Amino acid sequence: MNQIDEEYLEAEIQRLLTEDGRVAEQGITVQRREHAVVLLGDVESDQRRDEICRQIAEHFPELAITCDIGITRAQAPSEVEEIS
Repeated sequence: MNQIDEEYLEAEIQRLLTEDGRVAEQGITVQRREHAVVLLGDVESDQRRDEICRQIAEHFPELAITCDIGITRAQAPSEVEEIS
């Protein structure tokens, strides 16, 4: 990857995350760490996380991608949580 690509890499990934109809995710943060890119944030399902990571890996095959995206509960809990 050349220097210009390096300078714009985070912006390119962020654009893909927000503009690609298969992803359309604004809540993901992109961070460069040494020779890798880390995706951080929360989504509503494992499938959504996997699709985001797959899309980024497909568009940027030369990058080492760490997908550190958590899963949030999208629906109300079915049981009462007891706090002691």
